[in-house]
Formats: sequence, C-alpha cells, structure tokens
Amino acid sequence: MLFFMGGSFMHIKAAFAGLTPFERGLWLGSLVVVALSFLLVGSPDYWVLTASLLGATMLIFVSKGEPLGQLLSILFALFYGWISLKTRYYGEMITYLGMTAPMAAASLVSWLANPFQAGKGQVRVAGLTALRVVVLTVLAGVVTGAFYFILKAWNTPNLSLSTLSITTSFFAAGLTYLRSPYYALAYAANDLVLIGLWVLAGTEDPSFIPMVSCFFIFLINDVYGFFSWRRLRSRQQGIK
Repeated sequence: MLFFMGGSFMHIKAAFAGLTPFERGLWLGSLVVVALSFLLVGSPDYWVLTASLLGATMLIFVSKGEPLGQLLSILFALFYGWISLKTRYYGEMITYLGMTAPMAAASLVSWLANPFQAGKGQVRVAGLTALRVVVLTVLAGVVTGAFYFILKAWNTPNLSLSTLSITTSFFAAGLTYLRSPYYALAYAANDLVLIGLWVLAGTEDPSFIPMVSCFFIFLINDVYGFFSWRRLRSRQQGIK
C-alpha cells in the first residue's frame, strides 16, 4: 500500500510530477476560479473554500487513476458533509459521510490492490459486466427509495434534487470502486444536480455561492476524467 509506507511522500511527489501541462493548467485554473468566487462573496465561509480547493485537487488525481485522488476524496467528503449539515441538506450530509467517504476508502483499497504495473501508483482500469450493471442499478434503486422517505421525514429542503443526488452519487461511488471510466459520467450527472442545489442555497445565503462555482469546476474536471480514463484503458490494453 503505497500511501501508507515509508515512501509515501515520494509517491505523492511523483503523482504531482506526473501531471501533463494541460492537467497542471486545468488544476491551477480550477483553483483560481474557486478562489476568485470565494473572494467575491461578502461573508465568506472558509469551510467552503477549503472543501472547494480540496475537491478540485482531488479530481485531477482521480482522472489520472492515482490512489492519491481517493485519499483526497475521503477528506473532501468530511468537509462537504459538515457544510451540508450547516445548510440542512441532510441528504448530502448522509450521502457523503455515510456512503461517499466509506466508498472512497474502499476504492482506495481496491485501487492500491489493483495497480496497472507493480510499483506504480496508477490503477488498472476495469471493464463493466452486465451483472455488475444490474446489481448496481438494483442497489441504487433500493438506496434511493429508502433515503427518499428518510429525507422527507427530516423536512429536507429541495427534496427532489436531494434524492436525485443520492442516486447519482451511488452510481458514481460504485463505478469508482469498480474502476470503470463511467464513474466520471455519473459524477458529472451528480455535479449538475449539485449545481442546482447550491444555486437554491445561495439565494438564501450568499456565502454558499462559491459551491456553485466549485461544482461547475467539478463538472469540467469530471468530463475530462472520462476521456482521460478512456485513454488510460486504451494505453493499458496496448501494453498488457
């Protein structure tokens, strides 16, 4: 397990060094947009800023198939869960603390256990079987149905969008664990839902407006992640 051994710093350093010029530009541009949106808000929330910067960094490494991305995903889930609690978006809080964080931890173990090449950080991209798709879809339906009634009982704001966010998050987390390129499309769908949720929250409290720019940046990064993982799969299949 690369990130829990003595050489973890070297592997993290190598992960940053492995970014292409385009990826460095995308990452730095994402940080700038997030920081600017934060500065433009009259009453900024530093939890929001930290989560947004952490999330933008996380996505670059997930798009590279680097386990470091999953480690950052766990941290992001903790920050985002707290922000959601403050906004009474209980669906988001439960999803990220009760599902996304544990699934990111499981994905970290899965990615570390399935490197493309021994001694390398990059994960081996896997295909999807029909059985996995069916099981994932059934589980998503069960989880969504259960959480709908829980969120309704808690008088969660914007119930429909909050419930839809659970569905898309479940698919995204599951596909990430399965090491499928389609994880990125599921997260992109989730980003669109969350943009809608935080636009509504921002109309009541401007300090949450940076979350809108945060998930817009996430959307761009997730779209890039899908194409990046397809390239990874093609390259890995060519090397075998």
